[in-house]
Amino acid sequence: MRILSGIQPSGKLHIGNYFGMMKPAIELQRQGEAYLFIANYHAMTTVQDAAALRTMTLDVALDFLACGIDPAKTAFYRQSDVPEVHELAWILSSITPMGLLERCHSYKDKTARGIAATHGLFAYPVLMAADILAVNANVVPVGRDQKQHVEVTRDVALRFNNLFGEVFTIPEPSILETVAVVPGIDGQKMSKSYDNTLEIFGEPGPLKKRVMKIVTDSKELEDPKDPETCNVFALYKLFATEDERADLAQRYRAGGLGYGTAKKELLAKINDHFGPMREKRAELAGDMDYVEDVLRQGAAKASVLARETLQKARRAVGLE
Repeated sequence: MRILSGIQPSGKLHIGNYFGMMKPAIELQRQGEAYLFIANYHAMTTVQDAAALRTMTLDVALDFLACGIDPAKTAFYRQSDVPEVHELAWILSSITPMGLLERCHSYKDKTARGIAATHGLFAYPVLMAADILAVNANVVPVGRDQKQHVEVTRDVALRFNNLFGEVFTIPEPSILETVAVVPGIDGQKMSKSYDNTLEIFGEPGPLKKRVMKIVTDSKELEDPKDPETCNVFALYKLFATEDERADLAQRYRAGGLGYGTAKKELLAKINDHFGPMREKRAELAGDMDYVEDVLRQGAAKASVLARETLQKARRAVGLE
């Protein structure tokens, strides 16, 4: 089984990224042949600062290696280091119906939030299809909000195979049902777009301030509280054991527990969980030659598959 995941380097990675994509990707590398790419071409739809894109791309590489991606088990690479993907994207775009792209909710959602309506943003699902099909991925782990893009990939691959013969493996989405929606400090889904995130590797001072700003209701210290409607508890239970969750929930319901205390306990959990990873990240940041070597080796492995797939596609459509 070949598994493909990707993430955009469009800002500092946060707890929502970790539980929604990073942790599942790290766990999946033990279940099959894993490929993980940093989607820096995709990021160009929102990041148009060259220095920022370079920095954020390397930040993502450091973050994933610090959090547990093993280069011996996962081909980890920059999207831009596998140029075959981009030639394949053009071949696919020539047979992708406009109507298929017009139905994609991601484009509508992003333009509604004020992101410029560019061709790159509109054609994003075609490039994503090329990412997936280039390495003949069997499984693409996604949240429910990304399932449509894998469905577009399947539609495009089936259309190509029907027109030109069997070239592409038809991928299956693996919906990450067990991943809860991670609330941000304002109670909405944690997202860089909402500026409501808790960074994985944020500095201790700013991280503490962000945690203490998590929105709660106005109940007094002595009042019983409902853990199931509390943003602080929703974040705490991501890090806690079953017994720890039950204990804090009981203290919520009993009254006498202030939200400030719960926030401090959450902060301690965050620091305990990411502390060793922060130390490892600092070590990796001191050896960027190693990080670059990991990315180059990952790209070389992905390119072997991508070249083979591209050659088949070129022959199929008459370019060779």
